[in-house]
Amino acid sequence: MTFAELHNKHIAILGLGVEGVAMANYLLDHDIAFSVLDEKTKEQLLEVSALSDDWKKIIARLDEKGIETIFGERITSSSLVPFDIVIRSPGISLHTDYIQDFLHQGGEVYSVTKLFFDNCPGKIIGVTGTKGKGTTSSLIYEMLKKAGRDAYLGGNIGQPPITFLDSLTKDSVVVLELSSFQLQDVEKSPHIAVMLMVTSEHLDYHKDTAEYVEAKRNIVRFQTSDDMAILNNDYPSSKDTQHAAKGKVVFVSRFTDVEEGCFVRNNDVILRIGEEEKRIIDISDILLPGAHNLENVCAAIMAAFAAGVDIADIAFVLRTFKGLEHRLELVRDVKGVRYYDDSFSTVPETAIAAIQAFQAPEIVILGGSSKNSDFTQLGKILTETSNIKAIIGIGVEWKRIQEAAPELKTKVVQGCKTMEDIVHKASSFAQKGDVVILSPACASFDMFKNYKDRGNQFKEQVNLL
Repeated sequence: MTFAELHNKHIAILGLGVEGVAMANYLLDHDIAFSVLDEKTKEQLLEVSALSDDWKKIIARLDEKGIETIFGERITSSSLVPFDIVIRSPGISLHTDYIQDFLHQGGEVYSVTKLFFDNCPGKIIGVTGTKGKGTTSSLIYEMLKKAGRDAYLGGNIGQPPITFLDSLTKDSVVVLELSSFQLQDVEKSPHIAVMLMVTSEHLDYHKDTAEYVEAKRNIVRFQTSDDMAILNNDYPSSKDTQHAAKGKVVFVSRFTDVEEGCFVRNNDVILRIGEEEKRIIDISDILLPGAHNLENVCAAIMAAFAAGVDIADIAFVLRTFKGLEHRLELVRDVKGVRYYDDSFSTVPETAIAAIQAFQAPEIVILGGSSKNSDFTQLGKILTETSNIKAIIGIGVEWKRIQEAAPELKTKVVQGCKTMEDIVHKASSFAQKGDVVILSPACASFDMFKNYKDRGNQFKEQVNLL
């Protein structure tokens, strides 16, 4: 669907979140008529701090242009009867009853991602996975920029790509971090598709793990023979995606050599193309902390190299890239104690990675609200990891984490109600040489607005020590 084809259609934007605001602005800029439906009231939308300024501006524009807006009313099948096309927020599942009814009545459903894929004139490098996609996308983008390419970064990280669509040319390269929500209904795939670690996630949105994995596989499903799929060899769901891929398939691994792709051998990161091997960097020279980030590094190297970036530029970025906010971010060294903000950790796998990233004595902050995660492996790691000095258990999910580690012998602190309490308690145990890690393995909504609020409060309290 081109945007020219949207003229003279009855269009509804469902959900005035980040992507909904970007879509509304784009349609207004191009004189395309539409309506807006959101079950939240104006007051509820205004409470979303990340959106407040943008929301105020878009409401003013909608009012000025006389755009129909319906807020605070439950969306039903009858709500969509007047429309030909619905542009859904990624938070609204394609399997929602009223969306399915709309499709059965002959309506067309799009997302910002789907429309962008249909209209982007340049090449797209797409990155998906349960965790690591933000870091990998940022690495690829930085490598492209270092090489002097006309590169853009969007999707789940940064800004919706629709905001820079009009700036793109055929020579542009767009790096998109893509969630399962965004991939669910696409009918085109990126020129270079990266699938990182894939485990169970978002089971509050998808009906089961199989549906979640299949949504992610859309990143390769519509490729052509001229495209490339970069898959993580260390995770079965990612590795098995090769059977859905239509383009050239290569692999990345931090544990084993791969026939073609990028992998870690001893202390070196190796790129193997055909029969030729290239040593990219010694892992001790990579600035990003944590062994788990080697998976992201290998994927970024492979994608950037496939996009034409020289090895020298790739290595330069790996030596200088510090990582993303709230992703195992060093906040401060206080009297020899290092405090790390890993608030983006909302599943057990990322907490395990954070715990295994250090050999120093650790004080780990775990718990939060539910995402229906399986804590079995995390419980095993907590029981068996000898350098965990203490655990501060918080939130409603801490009880389930504790139940997964019945033989836990580490000191446990419970009952902290605020981030101030949490940080002060952690600092009271910490000694020179220790690390304190906020890596909750859970969502944040029982105590905080979101993972960013949780991480920001942590950093604020650490900086007050």
